[in-house]
Amino acid sequence: MRVLLICPYSLSTPGGVQGQVLGLARALRELGVDARVLAPSDGPPPEPGVVTVGPSTKVPSNGSVAPIAHGKDQARLTLDAIEALGPDVLHLHEPLVPGPNQAALLGCDVPAVGTFHAAGAAPAYRYLRKPLRSMVDRLAVRTAVSEEARRLAQEAFGGEFLVLPNGVDVPRFAKAERWPADRPVILFVGRHEERKGLVVLLDAFEGLDRDAVLWVGGEGPETEELRARGLPGVEWLGRLSDHDLARRLRGAGVFCAPSLHGESFGVVLLEAMAAGTPVVASGIPGYANVARSDREALLVPPADVTALRGALRRVLDEPSLAARLVAAGSARAAEFSLARLAERLVPVYERAMATGRPLTRRR
Repeated sequence: MRVLLICPYSLSTPGGVQGQVLGLARALRELGVDARVLAPSDGPPPEPGVVTVGPSTKVPSNGSVAPIAHGKDQARLTLDAIEALGPDVLHLHEPLVPGPNQAALLGCDVPAVGTFHAAGAAPAYRYLRKPLRSMVDRLAVRTAVSEEARRLAQEAFGGEFLVLPNGVDVPRFAKAERWPADRPVILFVGRHEERKGLVVLLDAFEGLDRDAVLWVGGEGPETEELRARGLPGVEWLGRLSDHDLARRLRGAGVFCAPSLHGESFGVVLLEAMAAGTPVVASGIPGYANVARSDREALLVPPADVTALRGALRRVLDEPSLAARLVAAGSARAAEFSLARLAERLVPVYERAMATGRPLTRRR
């Protein structure tokens, strides 16, 4: 079986969808599937098995910035690659994002599986429903990464959506070398923007009154303003490579994900669990799907500084609680391994191949 996974976002920019596509391709190859990846890239391909359609342009999206590549040149490169590779099935992640996914949907007849990642608000679904639905109807099989993502897409476009949660590369995080630290560490990783809740974490850390350090990974539009606060005990790490992320997760005493909204699935929580790190996170739906409150993580109301500070203190002060969260988290991460996801997707690909590419709207 030859599968071409298409990602609309630049593989040079860290992101949840990008990580899923690359990791899933590796897991599929472990099963003997000929899996390749096609995506934008602002530089050389990050690993073997990747075909690029050129550099990306950053556009506002869902309170963040999406590095996408769209236009006639990218469409031509996409269709040329599909013709050259001859895949039996396409796997389009965020199939409605402009760029190679739309080119593949409209420009060829290879059967396609579409995976919808977005949750929360998606204005394009509302304002462009009719033209987007014509593309959704070209998908042989539709999947979503969570109930929230399924609900959003189904309300907009109707039809059947199979929920297949994202996966995590468990061995990569479980076997990473720990980053050394001389005192307890709280780790945050994410884009520095309003929806990620970093300002809430900084407020909580400022009054923590514990001998701890806060590692802040990532960057974004709020970076300079937040760094200018000059909070003691905060180390600004900038963008982390996948290798360093795994090491930092292994070296941290607590991983904190204080997002306020806009998360369809908590892959980063699973990565922390796989690394054997206790998790404190906001109790938004996308995270609650992955971590059950007071089992795999301590979940607190979003934007509640006092509750977040209290949860961090508990994990730092109670070794037995931390150990219990680690044990439950490790088991939970194993349930969401990329190896399992790849196994579940093979029959989905076979179903798409048997269905073929629908050419008209199914009633």
